Amino acid sequence: MAVVIAAAALGVVRLARADAIEDFYRGRSISIVIGYGVGGGYDTYARLLGRHLGKHIPGNPSMVPQNMPGAGGLKATQYLYGVAPKDGTAIGTVARGQPLTPLLLGDKSFDPLRLTWIGSVTDEASLCLSWGTSRVKNWQDLLTKDVLFGGEGQGADPDMFATALNRIFGTRIKIITGYHSTRELTLGMERGEIEGVCGISASTLISQQPEWVARKTVNLLVQMAARKDERFSSVPLIGDLVQNDEQRKVIGLVIAGQAIARPFFAPPDVPEDRKTALRAAFDATMKDPEFRADAQRSNMDVNPMPGADMEAFLKNLYATPKDVVQKASAAIQIGR
Repeated sequence: MAVVIAAAALGVVRLARADAIEDFYRGRSISIVIGYGVGGGYDTYARLLGRHLGKHIPGNPSMVPQNMPGAGGLKATQYLYGVAPKDGTAIGTVARGQPLTPLLLGDKSFDPLRLTWIGSVTDEASLCLSWGTSRVKNWQDLLTKDVLFGGEGQGADPDMFATALNRIFGTRIKIITGYHSTRELTLGMERGEIEGVCGISASTLISQQPEWVARKTVNLLVQMAARKDERFSSVPLIGDLVQNDEQRKVIGLVIAGQAIARPFFAPPDVPEDRKTALRAAFDATMKDPEFRADAQRSNMDVNPMPGADMEAFLKNLYATPKDVVQKASAAIQIGR
């Protein structure tokens, strides 16, 4: 009898919590702060999620995308960390490498372990590529020929990856930084401002520039990821090019963000019941047939990681031995 009463009481508590969440969100909007300009991969994934997430949150709040480009998402991260409301009405997405910048670059402006991780839509393989007219056609050319690549700022994948390849493998990449999205980078290649980029997501290339692959408009040089994207099976994986165990550990930490390639999070200290609701809504969205169909129509990958798993993943990365962290940090810092 006591068990029955306890179960009933627990059910009442859960119902009351659900009602409180619904009451809070009804008639409200949630800002989706996007750390990039319009038209790039992060923007596209954020707007995809925004079209479906609200219906899975009690009270069905509207979702309002808000672009806030700058330094590979650092501006948006700092806004969400210290300025945005902490009541569950603001979430955001930034470069997958930003959660590692305090570890690798000593950025003290935010603590990723305090952020409220909601989930990542997919993991990713990023590609280093050059324009078809570039003298650099393959990995071996990267080692022997100068090439001009575009970047987005300290902590962004194109800058970190290109710098790491120079330091670890001896490639000869020069970086012009300051672009605000993948779309700007691809336009820069088309206009002849730069010859290539080291860090275009495979999903973005397939969804936004499929003809580049089909017509061999670009040269695919290397995959920056822990696992190979088999859609580009002939393109070498960076892990297969390492020459010793130290290189493997260092480059592994540099590319670790690929596992949380499309991350979504809220500010620190979001009330626990709203954090739970946001995570549950994200997980439900990932299984939603309408969301899946929407993603498929745009050739967008979906291989999600729940928020709790992201939190554990980052805690594990921040426990990396100091010597590996120091070497990875030295490999990616621009200007050192």
